[in-house]
Amino acid sequence: MNSTKIKSNNVESKKVDSNKMKAIISTGYGGPEILQLQIVDKPIPKEDEVLIKIHAAAITRAGTMMRTGYPIIGRLYLGLTKPRNPIPGTSFSGVVEEIGKDVAGFDIGDKVFGESLETFGTHAEYVCIKEEGIITHMPENISFEEVGGVGDGPMTSWNFLQELTQLQAGQNILINGASGSLGTTAVQIAKHLGANVTGVCSTQNIELVKSLGADHVIDYKKEDFTQNGKTYDIIYDTVSKSSFSKCKKSLTEKGEYLSPVLGMKLLLQMISTSIFGKKKAKFSATGMLPIAKTKSFLKEIKKLYASGKLKTIIDKRYNLEDTAEAHSYIDTGRKKGNVVITLKS
Repeated sequence: MNSTKIKSNNVESKKVDSNKMKAIISTGYGGPEILQLQIVDKPIPKEDEVLIKIHAAAITRAGTMMRTGYPIIGRLYLGLTKPRNPIPGTSFSGVVEEIGKDVAGFDIGDKVFGESLETFGTHAEYVCIKEEGIITHMPENISFEEVGGVGDGPMTSWNFLQELTQLQAGQNILINGASGSLGTTAVQIAKHLGANVTGVCSTQNIELVKSLGADHVIDYKKEDFTQNGKTYDIIYDTVSKSSFSKCKKSLTEKGEYLSPVLGMKLLLQMISTSIFGKKKAKFSATGMLPIAKTKSFLKEIKKLYASGKLKTIIDKRYNLEDTAEAHSYIDTGRKKGNVVITLKS
């Protein structure tokens, strides 16, 4: 494991006053070393916002891509030369510490979880979220760590499988990267929707993927799913390690290839397949969807958690000051399930 540490300037040893907080600051685009632990102003909730003391937040592969600023097209949203939102992180779970005067649906002490997609800011001790934003109460049977990464795996995979492609019971779906944060939730959601699921992962993760409900598991080190002659209604390439071109012959007549990472090649394929041919290449930026739509995803995911039909796989846990080390670990490509930041109370 890369032992990169955040430059903290002795922040850990400093006593933080009540108007300040510890936060990770992204000073530009680059490697994990651009992340710094700093003391910054504690946010103040507006009239329609709640202030949340964060207990857990996720570090995701998408987050590491935002850190590097690649693909470049993403900088149109993130900021051209450096992040316009200096505190990274989108998913969170925690406790409501303060409410604005117009807030009616939350009380101080409520356990909540959700996403901060407009301003990010969850890799910190506190974050403010609008009451009408992507936030809901936690189910009683779930821990802070389990829902601290709701945005990357569960909500993105729900969007892709339920909204983007309308996965139907009885359809055959292949999930490439079935042991990652997107993949582990995709396997469970696909089974919930009644699909026949084939997961693709490495040798050491086969039993994990089977335990999540996959009907078949392919060890990519021993078999290339694009060359075995089998076809699928949907190929969800959660790790974007394949391509529509490679997967085309593995799709049924009206099959769909889904990828959560948009590059120029995929963009051109999306345009061309929307006009020509029956097989489609598709992408969706879950974080760019209307708040109301994304919040509806959160409500569905909450139901799955509450009913025990969805569980979170946690690979590693890190303290806030070790965020850069967590990024280095994700960069190795060996992550399974979620990597979680836990904040000391």
